Amino acid sequence: MANIEISKVTLSDIDQLQKIGRQTFQETFSEANSEENMQNYLQEGFSIEKLTTELNDENSEFYFATLDKVIIGYLKLNFGESQTELKDSKALEIERIYVLKEFFGKSVGQLLYDKAIQIARHKEAEYVWLGVWEENPRAISFYKKNGFIEFDKHIFKLGDDEQTDIMMKLKLSN
Repeated sequence: MANIEISKVTLSDIDQLQKIGRQTFQETFSEANSEENMQNYLQEGFSIEKLTTELNDENSEFYFATLDKVIIGYLKLNFGESQTELKDSKALEIERIYVLKEFFGKSVGQLLYDKAIQIARHKEAEYVWLGVWEENPRAISFYKKNGFIEFDKHIFKLGDDEQTDIMMKLKLSN
C-alpha cells in the first residue's frame, strides 16, 4: 500500500468528503444501530451545510487518503475552540479517522493517524485526544497500540440513542 497519498481537503472537495464520510460511517456503525438513527445522522452530520461550515473553520482540517486517485479514507482534526469538548489550546483533537472497510488492516488508518501526530507536533500541541465508541474494540485497540490511555467518558447521541464514548489521550514528548 505504498502508493497511498494524504492530501488536505478543500471546499472544492466537499462532494467527495460527503460521500466518503457517509459511506465509512455507515460501514462502521450500521450493524449496531437502527436504520432510522443512522439515516438521520448521515443526513445531518454529513449535510453540505455542516461540511461547508467545518471546511471554512480555520481550526478544523480534513485530509483524504487516496490510492490511485480513489479516496479510501479520511481524517478530521480540530484545534482550539473547534474541539468538540476540551477546547484546550495546548491540545489537538482527532475527531475522525475513517477508512473504507475493504482497506481495513492495510495501514491506511495508521497513515492518517501519523499525519495527525505530525500536525500536532507542528502546532506544538502538548497532547492529542479523541473519543471512541466503547463498542468499537477495533478502534480502541488501534489507539492503545499507538500509546493512548483512557481518561474519561462522554455521551455521543446517534439519533435517539445515547452512546458512551471512551475519551483517550496521548501526551506528546518534545
